Amino acid sequence: MTQDIRLDQAWVPSACTLPTAERPLRVAEFDALFAEAVQAVRRAEPGRLRLDLVFTSGNAARAAELAARENGCCSFFTFTLTIAAGGLALEVTVPPEHIEVLDALQARAGAAPTSA
Repeated sequence: MTQDIRLDQAWVPSACTLPTAERPLRVAEFDALFAEAVQAVRRAEPGRLRLDLVFTSGNAARAAELAARENGCCSFFTFTLTIAAGGLALEVTVPPEHIEVLDALQARAGAAPTSA
């Protein structure tokens, strides 16, 4: 099965320094993480999104590595990975001028089929 990796304008802001040719691959990496690990998506406030992930060391490493690479090209993101009480969460925050990027990220995470 071929996965549709459409890029909308909200997903890739002008502040992104990732080469255009690499953007579909990064979107596919996020989509795979969402489909395979996300259990819940929560938006506590406009600039903060929390993704509850299936608790495994592999998911923790994968989320951390992807977040580090994403922060390298879109430095406006703040990623916080929390491992506590048998749970794993990735929190993503953005400044007010990038709320639409977080909206797009939430839409992709919420659209992913859950594996749990």
